[in-house]
Amino acid sequence: MKILGLDTSTLTSGIAVVDDGVVLAEGRHDASGRTADLLVAIDEVCKRAGVPPTELDAVAVGAGPGSFTGLRIGMATAKGIAFATGKPLWAVSSLAALAHEARGAGFVVAVLDARRAEVYAGCYLEGVLVGEERVLAPAAVAPWVSELAGDRLITYIGDAIAATITTPSGVAVAQLALAGARTDVVTGGAPTYIRPPEAEVMYPDGVPGALRRRDP
Repeated sequence: MKILGLDTSTLTSGIAVVDDGVVLAEGRHDASGRTADLLVAIDEVCKRAGVPPTELDAVAVGAGPGSFTGLRIGMATAKGIAFATGKPLWAVSSLAALAHEARGAGFVVAVLDARRAEVYAGCYLEGVLVGEERVLAPAAVAPWVSELAGDRLITYIGDAIAATITTPSGVAVAQLALAGARTDVVTGGAPTYIRPPEAEVMYPDGVPGALRRRDP
């Protein structure tokens, strides 16, 4: 089964084409540029894999948490490819994909920069989420992890306060999706933000001066 794996939760997007666990091609893409560049990067990875989008069996996307803008772009791009090719879209946690990079390490803490002096964090034991994914201050991570992990040896992985600096890969997204429930989210899938967007926090009653939607 040929799967396109995509994660845009950070400024370094992960892209890969995996065939039943075998990595045919993968790449990293600087997501700080134009949105259209992501499609170019995906096309390049597909060409190197020798698998045109029409021959994919499914598309897998990292749903977050992470950069709000990045997640929206990634989800929209993944949906567009799935719609155009008539293939299912599977979503996985970006933190779970990050923890997947350290599989076999026991108790793993995946950490991503959430900005505003906070981080996203998730604790995984042999790939299974322990507790729930959180957004919290860096200083609060160690006490929280210690409470969940107990006496287990802890491995940190991520792009913030972590021992191993990395970001979620397209390979991990594809592998997790293949091993998961394979629920098609092409019509209802949405990013996982954990915390509300800053605009909702600043303007809970709507942006001043904006047109209000009329009730039907």
